[in-house]
Amino acid sequence: MVKTWRKRSTVHPVTDAQPSLTADIGRREKRYLIQMGIRTICLILAVVVPGPWPVKIIFIAGAVFLPYIAVIGANERGKGTPPPTFDDPEANQNEIPRHRREIGS
Repeated sequence: MVKTWRKRSTVHPVTDAQPSLTADIGRREKRYLIQMGIRTICLILAVVVPGPWPVKIIFIAGAVFLPYIAVIGANERGKGTPPPTFDDPEANQNEIPRHRREIGS
């Protein structure tokens, strides 16, 4: 009886696939534009609303800090997607061993 050894191919289900780069960029652009719209509304309300200063300070804080938050969020690429798992030990042959990852070794 002759046994033949075949290399098992790894089957990746569709649910493991990451979103395309175009879809990821579109999602980040939409999120950025929504946050900038909220910032614009905060800026307008800070000027127009005749209210006490604590209320205006909240609107001004939103107008000042939302751009920073929006840019950080727009630059996050692929957030929420799980990192790839390597079930096949041979699939990751070119990875540098952990003890050799520092500079100058």
